[in-house]
Amino acid sequence: MPARRRPGNSGGGWDPSWPPASKPVPVQGGLQARSQHGRIGDTWWSQRFIAVLEALGVGGRLQRGKHYARAGQVLHLEIAPGRVTAEVQGSRVKPYRVVITTTVLTPAEWDAAESAMAASAVFLAKLLAGEMPEEIEEAFAGSSGPLFPAACGALESECSCPDWENPCKHIAAVYFLLAEAFDEDPFLILAWRGRNKEELLTGLRGRRQAARGGEDRRRGEVPAPTAPQVDDFGWPPVHSDGPTPASSVSLRFWGRPEDLADIEIRPRRAVAPDLVLRQLDPSPLGDDAPRIVDGLRALYEAITAGAAAEVLVEP
Repeated sequence: MPARRRPGNSGGGWDPSWPPASKPVPVQGGLQARSQHGRIGDTWWSQRFIAVLEALGVGGRLQRGKHYARAGQVLHLEIAPGRVTAEVQGSRVKPYRVVITTTVLTPAEWDAAESAMAASAVFLAKLLAGEMPEEIEEAFAGSSGPLFPAACGALESECSCPDWENPCKHIAAVYFLLAEAFDEDPFLILAWRGRNKEELLTGLRGRRQAARGGEDRRRGEVPAPTAPQVDDFGWPPVHSDGPTPASSVSLRFWGRPEDLADIEIRPRRAVAPDLVLRQLDPSPLGDDAPRIVDGLRALYEAITAGAAAEVLVEP
């Protein structure tokens, strides 16, 4: 992502004051960053995204966009496979158009990544809980296609503003809001790289069910199934002629009992106790919604603090 330079003036030299300093047109109802002080991004995966940008050499120029992100100058943000588009209100009447592109992983790279993720129950469990497993980058590393763009050629950005520096403050503002969007929905990172939530979860479930059925057949425990014998949570299907007898219920967690050994318990302090609230749709409770959400947020924070006191040992 090479930096753009400012154009020369009529005298043939470089004008360090171009473009001149200006104030953005105030915006009502823009996309405003939640963080109004300090760093932007709560989760490890959004911080990893910011770290990748810094590693690509644009970290020093990112700070230019924090004010725009926090003031709500970004009017629109859309994430599609390999492409992020946004409109940012600058000092001119017409908003600037920002486009950020990255390479989409190939079907072969996705196939390798899914196979690595399906080998352990922890990936599907955490993804279904709205959390990005920390080990996920290892799964993608083995597929030759990294989860985050890792080279300058894999990430490009452009803006319609007259500032030739890249990233300009408008691009930088979009990067920060993109990081917060990843906070709220980690599946957006995967969608940006070419696979949406439904496609990924369907693929992982299918691979784990196929592996489970193959293992059972090798052990001679069940005949080759003609239809799924359990749901996503390891329970047998409900039959219309009555409840399933208790003796036939197998309490399996996305696979055979030995799959539980794949889950390593590593307590750590939560970076965002209220993350689940941020992922919910707008409440239909009208004027009471803010009070209820604030109350739930306080409960989540208290529960998280209590749990941390029980299991975490401070250094």
